Amino acid sequence: MSGCSKRCKLGFVKFAQTILKLITGTLSKDKIEDELEMTMVCHRPEGLEQLEAQTNFTKRELQVLYRGFKNECPSGVVNEETFKQIYAQFFPHGDASTYAHYLFHAFDTTQTGSVKFEDFVTALSILLRGTVHEKLRWTFNLYDINKDGYINKEEMMDIVKAIYDMMGKYTYPVLREDTPRQHVDVFFQKMDKNKDGIVTLDEFLESCQEDDNIMRSLQLFQNVM
Repeated sequence: MSGCSKRCKLGFVKFAQTILKLITGTLSKDKIEDELEMTMVCHRPEGLEQLEAQTNFTKRELQVLYRGFKNECPSGVVNEETFKQIYAQFFPHGDASTYAHYLFHAFDTTQTGSVKFEDFVTALSILLRGTVHEKLRWTFNLYDINKDGYINKEEMMDIVKAIYDMMGKYTYPVLREDTPRQHVDVFFQKMDKNKDGIVTLDEFLESCQEDDNIMRSLQLFQNVM
């Protein structure tokens, strides 16, 4: 691994830790001031005001996130291999590579093979502070692997299996090998309301919001994000 790649990898671990502070609410106003003083980076991305308008982050939160992102990975982009390496650190008992692949492509909305700061904060804004409807739409896009506007059973199985693989064999209670398939069979049957073999966005939204069990299971996705 090159020096730049190592630095990017370490930098995004720090970036993830900053995100964790946002989730838990420990990134206080005073802490934000400290972070700004420590980074001492004069450059600010053009369109910061636009990002503030488009996301649920304040200007100061965006400044902290951007400075951490840019300081540690000067290229300003993350490729899929680095993204996978980062995820592997957070899930040492499982194989996170497949799930990280799907998640990376959900972040890479322009399909360029790299994820920019703007891509990250836009998605994170939805996942951390978006409405239930916004989070569900984003999750639907993740499950719609081939981006044809529908989710079929194979796509749902691929994502669910990737999540179980990432969590590893040390889950409690211990999961049977056919657990992912059973999970998908039950939920797909509930979601595919007209029994045509695919789940539309409307079916997905309706099913998730009317079934507490589905909503609780989707929390697994948000927890591994």
